[in-house]
Amino acid sequence: MLRGKRNSIRTNVGNLFHEYCANSSVHGVRYLSCRERTACEKFWWLLVFLLSIGSCSLLIRKIYHKWDQTPVIVSFDEKSTRIWQIPFPAVTLCPQTKAGQSWLNFSREHIENMVGEDVIPDHNMTDYFIAMVQMCERTFYHVLHNSEMLPNKTSSDSFATLIDDMSIPMKETIHFCFFRGRIVDCEALFRKTITEDGICFTFNGLSNEQLLRPETVFLKEDFPLSEIRNASDWTLEHGYSAQSDLSSYPYRTVASGYSSGLAMNLITNNRNYDYLCGGPVQGLKVLLHSPADYPQVSKKFIRVPLNQEVTIAVKPQMIVTAETLRNYAPERRQCFFDHERYLRFFQVYTQDNCELECLTNFTFRYCGCVKFSMPHSNRTAICESNKIDCMILAENELLEMDAVKHRKGEWNYRADCNCLPSCTSVQYDAEITQTDFDWMKWSVSYGMSLKGSEGVHISRLGIYYKEAQFMASKRSELYGLTDFLANCGGLLGLCMGVSLLSLVELVYFCSVRPFVLGRNTKEMSSKAENDTPAISLLSTAVGIKDGF
Repeated sequence: MLRGKRNSIRTNVGNLFHEYCANSSVHGVRYLSCRERTACEKFWWLLVFLLSIGSCSLLIRKIYHKWDQTPVIVSFDEKSTRIWQIPFPAVTLCPQTKAGQSWLNFSREHIENMVGEDVIPDHNMTDYFIAMVQMCERTFYHVLHNSEMLPNKTSSDSFATLIDDMSIPMKETIHFCFFRGRIVDCEALFRKTITEDGICFTFNGLSNEQLLRPETVFLKEDFPLSEIRNASDWTLEHGYSAQSDLSSYPYRTVASGYSSGLAMNLITNNRNYDYLCGGPVQGLKVLLHSPADYPQVSKKFIRVPLNQEVTIAVKPQMIVTAETLRNYAPERRQCFFDHERYLRFFQVYTQDNCELECLTNFTFRYCGCVKFSMPHSNRTAICESNKIDCMILAENELLEMDAVKHRKGEWNYRADCNCLPSCTSVQYDAEITQTDFDWMKWSVSYGMSLKGSEGVHISRLGIYYKEAQFMASKRSELYGLTDFLANCGGLLGLCMGVSLLSLVELVYFCSVRPFVLGRNTKEMSSKAENDTPAISLLSTAVGIKDGF
């Protein structure tokens, strides 16, 4: 009985297979069950069918890998972007001279404190000297001495406070500011910012309240910075709101050209020169950056030499991201929207802010303290000057991790920081022109007196947009789900003649059809069993009648 049941199941499966092959829309399948075909022909069609499935599966696998690994393409946006749609670049100016000579003579203090002359040191000046050392060029540490020999600060004042005390005031550095064709008070445009280069002056950057988190105290409690305005009508991700106007902050311009940009005169004085700490070139450093980036002048800057006119023609480079990519994981689209990546010290996510925070955390891990210019909380130790070599080694170690650790397969702290670009980012490429600036003749032509100008050097800086519009780049889907399915359908149709209905047929013959056939067989068996007693009774009755 069990053997008979098995034979019945085998027969039913065979019949179902023949029925599928005879009615399927998949190419080549009907030849596998055709009774007119020989075994050799059936084998040949089976081999061709398997080769088609294999090649189709391989091609679909490649398409899936491309869809999974590189779903995003960066191309030019469909429309050009006008310059009034983005903020004018933030400009950070850093004097090469870190302190006025009337406050601190760095070269003399270096001789008294480090070389070992028989001079009674002034502890107050020693603290300012130690603070000044924190801002010197790296050649100062490598060539002259080991930083571990430097004494510690004795004052309770922070490094930021000491540096601010001896810095050159803004009004003695920036003079005659022009913006959008109008003379503007320089102190109304610029605010003091503390960087690794000391006290700098930033134009058009976000305020500390908007850029930093409340627990970030290095620019709030340690050092009372001046503030400009809050950017209430602009965000990096969404741009300017519909309620914004030309007075909205950060500022923007509506036209290209020198007359619509930012221009200023920059002043330096011979009496403040100090080549030992600041290096052999005097003047100022200029950094162009996004308003949402905290300035890091040592990474990239443009130098404005003495008695020179430097003009910077700016061409923005902007990348935006299509809304269709929001459903993708950041690792797939290779960027972060602002709400997706939390930074401990910054409220606004950008790649530069993330890398600064990463360097801060690694420096603390490596040296047990952070540099005075790095973001930190009130519980974080600030490195004394004898830790300068350690901070330099930490930065070099972090920068080399991507190349060295990746090759060796070791743990990579920089990779763990995961500082992907922000999904909306703005950078400002610069074309620089430089020429001599005879500021004395210029001053005389404007009726200015040259009295007291001995030892003074004036440079001129102009920053403007080169063109009134530019082509932004856009991240968009290279292969969306619809494209992936369309490619798969095309390959299935090319290799096997399969369509969506062909797949429905397969599902039908694997699920619905066996159930229907099984139910019909069961009903027929039940009917046959019910008809058997009646037939037997009728036969008996006929036999009795014949006997009589």
